Amino acid sequence: MKTINVGIVTVSDRASQGTYQDLSGPAIREWLKLALSVPWHEHYRLIPDEQTQIEQTLIDLTDHQGCCLVVTTGGTGPSRRDITPEATEAVCHKTMPGFGELMRQVSLGSVPTAILSRQTAGIRGSSLIINLPGKPAAIAECLQAVFPAVPYCVDLIEGPRLETDPSFVTTFRPKR
Repeated sequence: MKTINVGIVTVSDRASQGTYQDLSGPAIREWLKLALSVPWHEHYRLIPDEQTQIEQTLIDLTDHQGCCLVVTTGGTGPSRRDITPEATEAVCHKTMPGFGELMRQVSLGSVPTAILSRQTAGIRGSSLIINLPGKPAAIAECLQAVFPAVPYCVDLIEGPRLETDPSFVTTFRPKR
């Protein structure tokens, strides 16, 4: 079975400068280890909140590294430096607003400030890019909500077949 490439990108000025440890990227990695039942290789990046650098990183991961799935964390709030959704939308051919809608809805059950988050998702070629919030607990909550649709979305954009561990997260694919 072919190994699937997955990008994990932490967008944070302070973590990229070493001011504090990146906990969010590793939280995504650990969640995906539990979720994916196919061999996969992680392409991890830790970058500052710079739109050009985010765009270049997303393009590299999708177009050059062959990542069928790129999951970002950070930069989705309302502050001036939070520009991950803008960078994602700039490089995507299609937006997938349902991902952000569901993530905010689920997060509102935990914290009323979830309405301030601007998570989104989009398609670039045969790659799905998903922007997650920056807190590890919110990452797990959001991934658990949207991931049942991720493998089928990757199927539809002609990416590799993602399989999940049904004891952790159940993939939905319509019966044909």
